[in-house]
Amino acid sequence: MGMPVKPHPFPPAVCSAISDESRKKVRPMIRRSLVIAWMMVFMMAGPLTATARGAEQAYLGIITGDLKSTAYQIGMDLKALLKRHNIHLSVFNSRGSVENIYAVYQRPGNHLGLVQSDVLAFVAKVKTDHRLQLIADKIKWIYPLYDQEVHILASAKILSFGDLQGKRVAIGHVESGAYLTSRLLFEISGVSPGKLLTVDNSRALDELKAGNLDAIVVVDGSPVERLALDVSVNDGLHLLPVVYEGIRAFYPTTTIPAGTYPWQTTDVPTVSVKSVLVAYDFRNHHCRTIGTIAGLIRDNLDWLRFNGHPKWKTVDLNQAVKGWERYRCVEMAAAAPVIVEDEQEESRKPNPVADAIEAVFNP
Repeated sequence: MGMPVKPHPFPPAVCSAISDESRKKVRPMIRRSLVIAWMMVFMMAGPLTATARGAEQAYLGIITGDLKSTAYQIGMDLKALLKRHNIHLSVFNSRGSVENIYAVYQRPGNHLGLVQSDVLAFVAKVKTDHRLQLIADKIKWIYPLYDQEVHILASAKILSFGDLQGKRVAIGHVESGAYLTSRLLFEISGVSPGKLLTVDNSRALDELKAGNLDAIVVVDGSPVERLALDVSVNDGLHLLPVVYEGIRAFYPTTTIPAGTYPWQTTDVPTVSVKSVLVAYDFRNHHCRTIGTIAGLIRDNLDWLRFNGHPKWKTVDLNQAVKGWERYRCVEMAAAAPVIVEDEQEESRKPNPVADAIEAVFNP
C-alpha cells in the first residue's frame, strides 16, 4: 500500500470562501513562509557541503610481506595511523621485496611498497637489463624504515654457518627479498648448501620441524610474529650466528638480543638489511597524497612507536638511501589529501627483477 497523499494546504472549498481582502493578507504570509523555508535550506546547505567535503577520503595501497611478517604489521600500523587522518590505505600481503618493487612499478593499486635495501641495490647496479633500468628510473624512496635481521633458524645438529655446507636450506620464494639475501650470503662466504629450497616461510618452517630441512633463512624485522608464535622450545631449533668477515663487510652487523623469542636464550650476532618505503614516481594527484602520508609519518612517529610494532622504536627518518633518488613529493608533505580512484589489482605477470636475480646466480 502506498503512502497516503497529503491534502493540499488550501482545498478548493476553502479557497473559494476566502475574500479578496483575506487573499491579500494570506499571499504575503505564504511568500514570507516560502522565503524563510528557502533561507533555512540555503543556510543548511553550507554545513552539509562542508561535512561532505570533510568526509572525502584518499585511497592508496601498500604491498608488504606475508601475513605473519613484520612488513605486513608495519603496513597495518600505517593503515591505522592514516585512518585517523581520513586516508584509506589498503594493505596487501606478498611474497616479499622482489615482488613488491615490481608491483609498485607495474601493478595498479600498489602505490607504495616495502623493499629491502639489497634488492634496491641489485636493481640499480644491473645495467645490462633495460627492464630493471626502467624500474630504477621510476621507483623513488620515501623513507628508510627499520632493519631486517637475517635469521637462520637451524636444527640442533647445525652449530655454525659453515655447517650449512652440503645441507638442505630453505631460502624463501624467488620473489622474496630473503632469496636474494641468501644467495648473496652463500656466494660471499663460499658456503654451498647441497639443496636450496625456494618456498615460503610457512612451508619451510613445517619442513624444518619435520626434519626434512637443516635450516631456513628468514630476513625480517625482529621480533617476527611467525618465529615468536610458531616456534617453541620443544622444536629443538636455534638461531645461527652470522659472523663471516666477508658477509659482515658487505652487510651491516647487528645482534638479535636474548629473549627476543621465547625459545631464544642467548644473544645472536648477525647482519641486517634496511626496509625502505618506496613509491612509484607519480606526477599527478597521487603525488600530493603520498606527500601528505610522508608528513603524517614524520609528525606521528611517536604515535607509531607507542601503538605499532617494536621496530618503529628504531626508525630514523633522517637516513638516506644511497644510489636512489628520493621522491620529490615528500617535500609536499604539508599538502592536503585528495580523492583518488580505487584501482583494481591486475593479475600477476612475469617479474624481470626475479628473472635477473636468477640469471646472475643460475647462468
